[in-house]
Amino acid sequence: MKIRADQLEAQLQERILPLYFVTGDEPLLVAEALDSIRARAREQGYAEREVLTAERGFDWNRVLAGGASLSLFAEKRILELRLPTGKPGDAGSRTLVELTGSMPADTLVLVSAPKLERAQLSSKWVKALDGAGALVQVWPVDGRALPGWIAGRMRKLGLEPTRDAVRLLADRVEGNLLAAAQELEKLRLVHGEGPVDTEQVEAAVADSARFNIFKLSDAAVAGHAQRALRILGALRAEGVEPVLVLWALTRELRTVALVRDDLEAGRALPASLKQRGVWSSREDLVRACAGRHSPASLHALMQRAALADRVVKGRAPGRPWQELVALTTGMARGPRVRQAA
Repeated sequence: MKIRADQLEAQLQERILPLYFVTGDEPLLVAEALDSIRARAREQGYAEREVLTAERGFDWNRVLAGGASLSLFAEKRILELRLPTGKPGDAGSRTLVELTGSMPADTLVLVSAPKLERAQLSSKWVKALDGAGALVQVWPVDGRALPGWIAGRMRKLGLEPTRDAVRLLADRVEGNLLAAAQELEKLRLVHGEGPVDTEQVEAAVADSARFNIFKLSDAAVAGHAQRALRILGALRAEGVEPVLVLWALTRELRTVALVRDDLEAGRALPASLKQRGVWSSREDLVRACAGRHSPASLHALMQRAALADRVVKGRAPGRPWQELVALTTGMARGPRVRQAA
């Protein structure tokens, strides 16, 4: 059955299903959905956990072997399967269908993947997972819904924000839910529970570090290569996790690539910017970057970002910060710009 992310907590309180398939492109919400399932499972005695990641060359027999071996133990266990690409291939599809046909006893199967395309949702393996338990689709929080999401999360933390305080926070995080969650925790720690106004938000959120990941992405999109690299060096020195830096860069790169594709298809720029959710304050940046790059160069950068993601996560050899330098430089300079502005 299909369950919305906001229905998951209530469903878990009723009973734990034998299988959950969580998909989505919003890292914070996906992680929190998975955490909720694991926490509820631990309460119900699922004390052990085995994690498998289906990367290239993965032996799908491990899934069936893992499921079969769990029944030999007295304790309940979680069999967690991660699909980084969301595409298990023919062998993986057959294995997942077979797994759902004979679910192992005393086992909770937890599968996670990025957002699925419409064609994937109608595939046999997705239908099999859905039929064996629940398909939890996690949707991003768009710009219009972001203030409400922030306000609701603040109330759960015991904070009582003014409307302007919520709007200010929404403007500062610009759709980065992970950053929003971190800033709200900071607010709660600094000010405690109770009322929160714009002055308190300004004091807690504004430039807590000299440079942040949003200034980095702005500089890269604007074409200021030297400034972007200085900010990147500062972020590294401050101990910022590479995965957060990569998230910010990839987020902007994906938007620019979509806008550029729209332009190639003959679509008007204002309509493209609106559809792609580009904030009015960022339209000039995105417009300049889309004009600086060709579709081919943006495609190459997306491939570079995918490689950086694997390196950052330890799934490919390389140095994370070197990959981030290459990606930042490529975004800022572009194929037709020899020197940063």
